[in-house]
Amino acid sequence: MEIFEELKERGLIAQVTDAKEIRELINGGGARFYIGFDPTADSLHVGHFMALCLMKRLQMAGNKPVVLIGGGTGYIGDPSGRTDMRSMLTPERIECNCNCFKKQMERFIEFGEDKAIMVNNADWLLKLNYVDVLRDVGCCFSVNNMLRAECYKQRMERGLSFLEFNYMIMQAYDFYHLNAEYGCNMQFGGDDQWSNMLAGTELIRKKTGKDAYAMTITLLLNSEGKKMGKTAKGAVWLDENKTTPYEFYQYWRNVDDADVMKCIKMLTFIPMEEIREMEKWDASRVNEKKEILAYELTKLVHGSEKADAAKAQAKAAFGGSFEDLPETPVKADNPTVLNVLVAAGLCASNGEARRLIQQGGVSLNDGKVTDINQLVKSGDILHKGKKIHLRIRLA
Repeated sequence: MEIFEELKERGLIAQVTDAKEIRELINGGGARFYIGFDPTADSLHVGHFMALCLMKRLQMAGNKPVVLIGGGTGYIGDPSGRTDMRSMLTPERIECNCNCFKKQMERFIEFGEDKAIMVNNADWLLKLNYVDVLRDVGCCFSVNNMLRAECYKQRMERGLSFLEFNYMIMQAYDFYHLNAEYGCNMQFGGDDQWSNMLAGTELIRKKTGKDAYAMTITLLLNSEGKKMGKTAKGAVWLDENKTTPYEFYQYWRNVDDADVMKCIKMLTFIPMEEIREMEKWDASRVNEKKEILAYELTKLVHGSEKADAAKAQAKAAFGGSFEDLPETPVKADNPTVLNVLVAAGLCASNGEARRLIQQGGVSLNDGKVTDINQLVKSGDILHKGKKIHLRIRLA
């Protein structure tokens, strides 16, 4: 199956500007495409993961990704999907977040000569002269058309700042710049970005007379119509220090029954032939589907070893044997329970670990931990609450 047809069957394509041209480009490996990632936090999250998977699929089909880190647009903030203005980040925080993104993206996308490239729009946006932008780019935009864009319409009643109003122009300028400097001919993004992406294709056509294309991905929604990737604690992160591999596994293990096949199609790299067979399974096998989904995605993000460990922890937590738990390597010079909780990523800080122990939420082997300085040995099983269990191997 050609890649364009596969994307359609997986339910990934929401809207395209020029279906025939886009199909020919990506099926022939001729797309030099970009997706932008604004550094709003120090870790990518599940929403980004979907875009990274799309980039990986297209790269595997011979197309060339341009990964755009929004070090410049991060100064403004995308109003799409927002009911209020984003908090303004400091230049230092934006740079730190950009660096975190770069490290995580290298797990998914193959960078190098004649492969993917990574660029930062701070390199050109922060050098622009305001009056020059107004004269050179601003004249290509109709305010009337901009106000009809969904990303702006939904904010008009609550208030839209002039700062945010400029975001569409900045995103369009990115496409224009990437087209001129890197031959980028296509942009991909979530379907909440449609208006911004159309602005980019139109800017290129008006300024250069060349065609450029855009395609949006269907945003992953749960059965209640809300974006997936959110929990009671916040977002589901790709950084294991913010969302542990076990928590990541359990998030996908617990998706609604109605969403599991949609997630398998859109996010995993299981061949469509196998997925079609899974769709024929009896409804009684829905938990088996969820386990496959959780394992495949945890393996993609955290690797096979941590996916195996998360799967074993889940089985142990729900009636299995703790003796089957694989070892989790933990580096701690002074392996007290307090230090191991933090080193293993079960707690974000010493303070959190101390409170958890004081509240009776930690056990070692068969006994409740009351002393934060109790030592942990290789082979010990550390329990956080009733659902998280690790067999420790001191590295």
